[in-house]
Amino acid sequence: MRAFRTVFLSCTALTVASFPAFAQPTDDAARDVIIITANKRAENIQEVPVAVTAIGGEALQDLGVTDVLDLNALAPSLQVKTDDNAANPKVFIRGIGLNDFNPNTAGAVAIYTDGVYIGSPLAQMGQFFDLERVEVLRGPQGTLYGRNTTGGAINVISRKPSDEFEANAYVEYGSFNSITTEAGVGGPIAPGVLNYRLAGTYVANDGYTLNRLTGNRGNNSDRASARLTFEWTPSENLEGLFQLRYGRSKGGSILAYNRSLLPQTAQATGPDGFCAPAFYTSGQCTDLAGYANTSDNLYQGDYHLEGKDNVETYGASATLTWDLGGMSLVSVTGYDHADRDDVEETDAGPTDIVTARYRAKQWAASQELRLQSNGDNQLDWVAGVYLAKDDLSTNSYLDVFRVANSGDPGTDLPQGIGVFHWPFTQETDSYAVFGQVDYDITDRLTATVGLRYSADKKAFDYQGLYSSDPDGPRIPIPYDDGVNPPTVVGLNASRTFDSLSGRLGLKYQINDDMNAYATYNRGYKSGGFFGGQTTDNTALAPYNDEIVDAYEAGLKSEWMNGLITANFAAFFYDYQDLQVYTLIVDPNTNLTVQNFTNASNAEVSGLEAEFTASPMDGLDLSLSASLLDAKYKNFQSVGDDYSGNTLPNAPETSVNASARYTWALFGGDASAQGDVAYRTKVYYDTRNVERLSDGDRTFVNLRFGWKPSSGNWEFGVFGRNIFDETNISDIIPIEGLGFDLFSMGARPTYGAFLRWDY
Repeated sequence: MRAFRTVFLSCTALTVASFPAFAQPTDDAARDVIIITANKRAENIQEVPVAVTAIGGEALQDLGVTDVLDLNALAPSLQVKTDDNAANPKVFIRGIGLNDFNPNTAGAVAIYTDGVYIGSPLAQMGQFFDLERVEVLRGPQGTLYGRNTTGGAINVISRKPSDEFEANAYVEYGSFNSITTEAGVGGPIAPGVLNYRLAGTYVANDGYTLNRLTGNRGNNSDRASARLTFEWTPSENLEGLFQLRYGRSKGGSILAYNRSLLPQTAQATGPDGFCAPAFYTSGQCTDLAGYANTSDNLYQGDYHLEGKDNVETYGASATLTWDLGGMSLVSVTGYDHADRDDVEETDAGPTDIVTARYRAKQWAASQELRLQSNGDNQLDWVAGVYLAKDDLSTNSYLDVFRVANSGDPGTDLPQGIGVFHWPFTQETDSYAVFGQVDYDITDRLTATVGLRYSADKKAFDYQGLYSSDPDGPRIPIPYDDGVNPPTVVGLNASRTFDSLSGRLGLKYQINDDMNAYATYNRGYKSGGFFGGQTTDNTALAPYNDEIVDAYEAGLKSEWMNGLITANFAAFFYDYQDLQVYTLIVDPNTNLTVQNFTNASNAEVSGLEAEFTASPMDGLDLSLSASLLDAKYKNFQSVGDDYSGNTLPNAPETSVNASARYTWALFGGDASAQGDVAYRTKVYYDTRNVERLSDGDRTFVNLRFGWKPSSGNWEFGVFGRNIFDETNISDIIPIEGLGFDLFSMGARPTYGAFLRWDY
């Protein structure tokens, strides 16, 4: 089967080419033009000197995209994963991202919804429905987007209201009793002045992981979202876009696979002291409580708890644009609130080694004002200010090794038995001023200069507390043993992190269908405070800004009057103080602890290519490929040297290919589509431990549809991951308690769909 998949991929890659082909275009003479807003203005994607992939709304439905996780591998060098059911997506572009799941830590790839930055990882999953397109910007975006974009940015653009009545619906049913529905309706309220659009989605399934102890299934989805949008045009020079949004998720908490690590026989002991790979399921290796998982089925387990991951979000935004003639004033106001309560069975076994409860509330408000030039001038410019406030409070705990807990904190128990709370609050005040100028030096040569000053003031209040019961009295960590007075683990401090970022670039228009560009970008990700559970006060010291100097050269071209596009990019990143999260074993307690630090530096280089082609009527082909070399340089942490290690989630090679063919059949139009995503080996941790890696993977999706030539509906069937490729999202080492956790992506899914448009 693996050989067949390899041949299938190789043959496809010879002829097909990337997902930009599926972005919804506007017609421009004989060719389609994809319009994006990556530079805060509407531009032809082929003329923007930025590495960007655009995926249209209908293509997102066809590919089964219902949240940010489903974007995985849909653009060159893009990897997305999570260790949770309804929050904390971990997005990596060109190997740059962050493994940390704590809610006060921002990732290196920013997510924007209709121009509003969604900084909270609790609120980044729910707005992927009723979309016009998604734009994936690769590389640092230090001028127009600012903080937390050292890896790139994802722009989520929803469908806008229309001045004519319209309605649409989409429903699919598939494996594991899964149902996905999406619907929208809209039109004029006051013709020419006020339009509306109301859209919603509901996603549910029974889950794809089996609890052998109860027969129940886990990793199930149960989420719904809604969005109400108003478009207001009171005059020719003023327009407004107002939005209200709501979402909730009540699915099961993540159920992972337990790989037992502690050998019980000399024969099963590997050179590192942990279980040798050949003995993982032999019964000769256990976790710290003596449980031996003898099954190699990554979608089954013996779970003592079936938790819930409850998330509720709501928000609003307003975008006002005043046309002042030669320039426009743009105001973007946003507010988002998220509330999460997740009860999680962290040990993935029948004994109560670790049970976690993650509770957090977060709200954020932002205001951006931009003054920017109108039209296509010799001098195009934008200048702006940005203000934001973020307020986060948490009250989480880990109940560790309750199976052996006497309940008496005064006894001489080993460190790590009991309930560890780490409530904290973090308030962040952010502000920035920025500007960018694009100047046509000649008819063909354009220079770009951009600069941004940003500052984030963070006030952090953290306490480390211990109790013998989740709801019992809490005392400082470590608890009083009657001999030595307790040392309080905690921090109440504030610090301002500021940075200067920007962009220099040249674009040369070789001819009407080809342009080349070279850019230098400085990006930054704000420093901050570690928000994970710790018993070490030094772990709470603030970490520094992450800084990257990025150099990129690219070529964008069209051939045969737009029937073929070919885009290329080569890049080199030099990172200073790269922020790194990893799990290590504390030599003093032998427990697995979280560690967050600044690496000395890292270097990332690579090549990317994207092609699309329409060689005949009805046939659309696409291909994207990425070659990546991402390494730590001079990086020592907690006594270990990681210099030369590959960054996590940074495959050396990745390829995405797609082919779609439409033809006349039975008085209508039939369509067939195949998608292939291939990547080479990835490591899931900073240490590059071999057992915490995953080899080459190839995922294949197929879809067939038919619609009548005079109708407004389409029916079809689909299969995702049809060759049942192992779908590992992450591997998390909990070595101190004797096991690894496998977070698994969805299993192969088959079903049918119906799409209707009025």
